[in-house]
Amino acid sequence: MTTIAPLGLRLNTVSSFRAQPYRQQEYISCVNNCDSESCSKEEQREPLDLSLRLTKWTCIDNCRYLCMHSITDNAIEQNLLVHQYHGKWPFHRFLGMQEPASVLFSLLNGYMHVLAWPRLKRAIPENYYMRPFYLGYAIIGTNTWLWSAVYHSRDWPSTEKLDYFSAGTAVMYGLFYTVIRVTRMVNTRSQFAWGLICLVPLLLHIGYLTFVHFDYGYNMAATATIGGIHNLWWICWSIFNWRERPYAWEPTVSGLLLTSAMCLEILDFAPLWGILDAHSLWHAATIPLIPLWYRFLLKDTEWEVRNMKGVLRTSHRD
Repeated sequence: MTTIAPLGLRLNTVSSFRAQPYRQQEYISCVNNCDSESCSKEEQREPLDLSLRLTKWTCIDNCRYLCMHSITDNAIEQNLLVHQYHGKWPFHRFLGMQEPASVLFSLLNGYMHVLAWPRLKRAIPENYYMRPFYLGYAIIGTNTWLWSAVYHSRDWPSTEKLDYFSAGTAVMYGLFYTVIRVTRMVNTRSQFAWGLICLVPLLLHIGYLTFVHFDYGYNMAATATIGGIHNLWWICWSIFNWRERPYAWEPTVSGLLLTSAMCLEILDFAPLWGILDAHSLWHAATIPLIPLWYRFLLKDTEWEVRNMKGVLRTSHRD
């Protein structure tokens, strides 16, 4: 199953202002007026709420938010289309968080990984060769969803990169440990070599996006390709093991469920009640899939250990 992570597949829709120039001018005029009346002169500037100051909202940021919602409210009253602003739908912020639903669902996804950590430590014997890799998966999964929550709290270039790069790392790590598991790669030298093969293109990918061009389409294609290869490994594993292992169907079904959840991204509708959009619902849909995946990993570990597959002795690691 493709590693469950915020893959950065959000559709980067061009702002509808290009199709509605009068709305662009309405928004710009509103922001300029708010800036001159509330932000330009220090003595006229009212302090923002504490939650906004803690989340680094500036006066001009607040003007953009207020104008965006003023225009959106008027559009809803007149039964007109709701438009995007700066490439984003108009969400209602909460405690300074720009997209509170996506923040909540990201944290819940991360919490699923946190809950899995003690289960993995208890259930996986220390001499089973996949133990460190499954524990690493829990750590990387937690980190990935943490940065997703940070990014959806405040969308800055720095938080966007941390979100995308963490997701890309999680996807590549998923392929890394999957190949080790499927091929039963117990030799540490082989694991190290395979790790370098995965690490080098990941670093080149991050370097290109950081220093050359932050290309959303390329990033989406790259992560989707690695995720697709990951899926193919588990599908092949399911086919070759379905007679021997009663749980062998689970990776394929998990992959299908995840793919179905990702279809929510295609919808890209204006947020319901200013809170729930397709992207936040995609994050919500992945929450129950994470414990399902850990359940499969533990079932597989139990079968492997019971049949003495991949149970290490000192000599096996030389």
